[in-house]
Amino acid sequence: MRVLVTGGAGFIGSHLCERLLHDGHEVICLDNFFTGRRQHVAHLLDNHRFEIIRHDVVDPILLEVDRIFNMACPASPVHYQYNPVKTVKTSVMGAINMLGLAKRVRGRLLQASTSEVYGDPHVHPQREDYWGHVNPIGPRACYDEGKRVAETLCFDYHRQNGVDVRVVRIFNTYGPRMLLDDGRVVSNFIVQALQGNDITIYGSGEQTRSFCYVDDLVEGLVRMMDQDDFTGPVNLGNPNEITIRELASRVIELTGSRSKLIEMPLPKDDPYRRRPDITLAQEKLDWTPSVDLEKGLRLAIAYFDEALRSERSAELRVSR
Repeated sequence: MRVLVTGGAGFIGSHLCERLLHDGHEVICLDNFFTGRRQHVAHLLDNHRFEIIRHDVVDPILLEVDRIFNMACPASPVHYQYNPVKTVKTSVMGAINMLGLAKRVRGRLLQASTSEVYGDPHVHPQREDYWGHVNPIGPRACYDEGKRVAETLCFDYHRQNGVDVRVVRIFNTYGPRMLLDDGRVVSNFIVQALQGNDITIYGSGEQTRSFCYVDDLVEGLVRMMDQDDFTGPVNLGNPNEITIRELASRVIELTGSRSKLIEMPLPKDDPYRRRPDITLAQEKLDWTPSVDLEKGLRLAIAYFDEALRSERSAELRVSR
């Protein structure tokens, strides 16, 4: 098939492009390179079935494709709060443009939604039938509410226009190609530990998350796109819950760092607990994450170690 991946040069998007090419598809990677990077897909450029377009999903585009993975939107608080109005536009106008494209070409669209639609949840673990607890005027609302509206648009286009949609709610994901300044907890901890800096935890560190390795997530995305007669939404994430303090301790142990833990004030509206109920994904997609946290962290640490070395080498060349 001919597949469009918006945000295709991003962290998850680049891994997805790689997988789709491996499966034999033609892939169009569309990205405005705000958080995406050309080097994430540079190794794919020699593949005659791969094409890259610099474009912002806020603006319409006409393409002939069979399927659309709408992955475009900054996903870490540091990046989506940098320009909150732009974040809302990316989620809402981007969804409108991609759904309009799917309607025109009669293609299937998969919308990358997020666990943030649940907000700071009152139900734990989070099931797809839980409507969430989101502050609509807080500093995280540009992302949380933007993604909630994108889901609304998907189901309205599906009901009103018969557009073939799939909606996945992505929980915390980590792995190679996260940015060094990503601002998410796994990348923050690993970079701080490798640099020998103190590790910053917010609040007491007793808040919990569950972390899914990127290869497992991509497998879930592909399985969901291939499903017939199931629109979702469906949770994709690892159900193994861990406290932020314990995660920091594991990173220190695996890196051999002497970093100390430093507590900082908890950001506004930061969820206290976050863990997916993946029963629906298991039933409908026959999907369960297979990479355990220690193995995934080792792979991520190796990537960040190499990225930091490359950055230092580049800085030395410039200083000379």
